[in-house]
Order: sequence, then structure tokens, then C-alpha cells
Amino acid sequence: MRFSRRLASTTVAVALVLPLSYDAIAHARVHTAEAEPDDPFGAACRIRVTGSQVTAYCHNPYPETDSVSLHVECARWWDLDSDGSSVDAEPAQTVRLTGRCWKEVASVWVSHRQES
Repeated sequence: MRFSRRLASTTVAVALVLPLSYDAIAHARVHTAEAEPDDPFGAACRIRVTGSQVTAYCHNPYPETDSVSLHVECARWWDLDSDGSSVDAEPAQTVRLTGRCWKEVASVWVSHRQES
């Protein structure tokens, strides 16, 4: 009886000390949907905020026109937020969008609209 308890406790100690390697653990095979859409769309935009000035460069690598707009939200309650007019980024074209606040910029984003 004493031998079986000692053997059981030794077995548990060894099992706790020797973890299974990551590769030894079974993995579920899950088939995900395709990552790329059938018709890719949307210009890639880089936004730079320098003080109260905002500049965005949007490049459209796709064959469909992307109508992009710059939106600037200002940090101060009295500073007017702005929604820029739409600019068409034609295929393989880079467009420059600008905006500003009087004081600090709180947030900036670019919206995209596909022309029909």
C-alpha cells in the first residue's frame, strides 16, 4: 500500500514536470473563409498629423475608382470638425487630402465609397 501511494505521487510529479510540447497537442483543423474578397477594393491611406495640420495620401492599386474623403475631429469643443469633399482615386493613382484644426487634432479617418 505504501509503495502504490509513493508510485502514484511520483507519477503525478513527473506528469506535472514534463509538459507536452506544442507540436504534440492535437490541433483542430478549421477551414476558414477566403481571406481575400472576390473583388478587392479600397485605397490604402497614410495619414500624418503635424500639430493642427492633417495630410493623407491614398493610393488605389485596384481597377475600380475609390471615392475617398478626409474627416478631422478637433480636440477643442469650439474648434469645428471637418468632413472633406470626396476625391476620386482612380486606378493606380495617389491622391492627397488635407485638413486642419485651429488647435489640437483629436482623431482623423478616411472614408471610402465605391463609384457605381
